[in-house]
Amino acid sequence: MPQPRELTVELPALTVSALAWGPADGPLALCLHGFPDTAWTWRHLGPVLAERGWRVVAPFTRGYAPTGPAPDGDYRVGALITDALDLGRALGADDRAVLVGHDWGALTAYGMTAHEPAMFSRVVAMAVPPIAAISDTARANWRVAGSQVLRSWYTIFNQVPAVPERVFDPFVRLLWRRWSPGYDAADDLARLADAMPDRAHRKAALTYYRHTLRPRGTSRRYDDAHRAWLSPPKAPTLYLHGADDGCMSPGFAEHAARQLPESSEVDVVAHGGHFLHLEQPDLVNARIAKFVAA
Repeated sequence: MPQPRELTVELPALTVSALAWGPADGPLALCLHGFPDTAWTWRHLGPVLAERGWRVVAPFTRGYAPTGPAPDGDYRVGALITDALDLGRALGADDRAVLVGHDWGALTAYGMTAHEPAMFSRVVAMAVPPIAAISDTARANWRVAGSQVLRSWYTIFNQVPAVPERVFDPFVRLLWRRWSPGYDAADDLARLADAMPDRAHRKAALTYYRHTLRPRGTSRRYDDAHRAWLSPPKAPTLYLHGADDGCMSPGFAEHAARQLPESSEVDVVAHGGHFLHLEQPDLVNARIAKFVAA
């Protein structure tokens, strides 16, 4: 497997570290990871897109080492959106640029195209549908809604001060086991341990959840972007969901198409859990490569 290059990019709010594959002059494919994961989640997709001429860049988002905790202490989705848009501009994104996001990266990608629809031409989102699709499903299917309440226990746990930081390692091992049953996550958990070297980084990753519903944070710079994160994407989107996802019910995929713009597509990936791009890389990579090349 081709090893990525390492990049360091100075943004207005913080210095971001990233992994990169492919030619420096290729069209940008910006890949955003989720929780509890790192930029190494794209180690299968990055080389595949690079072979097709894309410049693939996968940042470690704020709080995930080697990127440090946010100097401004803001971990709202609006801050993640702003970071990624700043990174796109720093990397010279043009009208060919595409976004790929998983979990928190998917939520960030939706908000990015809602906030600045001209920067990215296509979006691939995985494992978390647009928020409106979750609301639609909850109204239409009480069984799926009830099941999701049970699956989402960890979001409540993450609100508890200090405790999740103290039990972080066994906690995230449990999540990986439940979210992607049968997948050997040893390599991914080792990468995550490197990205969470101390309490400050662990607290940062958990604060994503603690700041989700805050309309205002420590920096007003992110307020406009934060208002956009609940909106559906405004670029053609490929939405992929694992049939065996133990985090987000596959039942949400049915309603995702109603919240996506024209020329969008939705697929449920058989034998894939929450980390479907790691569990079924050949299938998922081929699907993504075909969509972003269209």
